Amino acid sequence: MSGLIVERHGPVLLLIIDREERRNAIDAETSAAIDSHIGLAESNDSIGAIIITGSGERAFCAGMDMKEAAEIGVGHGLIPGRGFAGITERRRTKPLIAAVNGMAVAGGFEIALACDIVIAADHAMFGLSEVKRGLFAFAGGVQRLARQVPRSTALSLILTGEPLSATRMYGLGVISEIVPSAQLRQRALDVAHAMLQNSWEAIRNGKLLYEMAADIPIDQSLRFGRAFGEATLKSADSQEGVAAFSEGRDATFGRFQS
Repeated sequence: MSGLIVERHGPVLLLIIDREERRNAIDAETSAAIDSHIGLAESNDSIGAIIITGSGERAFCAGMDMKEAAEIGVGHGLIPGRGFAGITERRRTKPLIAAVNGMAVAGGFEIALACDIVIAADHAMFGLSEVKRGLFAFAGGVQRLARQVPRSTALSLILTGEPLSATRMYGLGVISEIVPSAQLRQRALDVAHAMLQNSWEAIRNGKLLYEMAADIPIDQSLRFGRAFGEATLKSADSQEGVAAFSEGRDATFGRFQS
């Protein structure tokens, strides 16, 4: 049985890595289970967002299960074309929120870096410890740090393997919010539900345009933005949003609103 707990909270899918005795390190079976559930969520119109977290308060995820790796070899948690746990290389339409409840190291930090929003408990720590095991974070850790973090700080994480605190990561803009540990999971759920009160079309297009803009020159991203914007201006959601503002009421978009 995979080390994963799956819960539905209305339009939000909550994935809980449940291998606390291994600091929520991910073995091949758990990696495949996470990948499968994200794939199912992507194709399910009743799900608007996904949250991933870990059991307990010690660790969000310690990355690859090194005991399993010693027995069967490294790399079995990598899903072809979708990366570690089916997350680090995957193109998603549904927003993915990381609720980091403790240590997020190695592949665990790579998962967090691949998420769209990262909310951390106040005791959380983040690091790329692979270098201590003769490895390096090639599944997205090095690449995303190169885009998100100043050179000296990124290379310190990559080359020393020493972690940084949630406070430091918040200052660097890697995480969006720090909350007390006891409030973490509920805060992530609240953020997801509040987000889904907005227009789903606007959420989807805003996320897609952001990812395009991160990868292409500004002139191209502006052209894409204009095309998205012109289509959005004619949409039913846009018309409802403008009308609601004019009439002094909350907009009703329908898809995920309670």
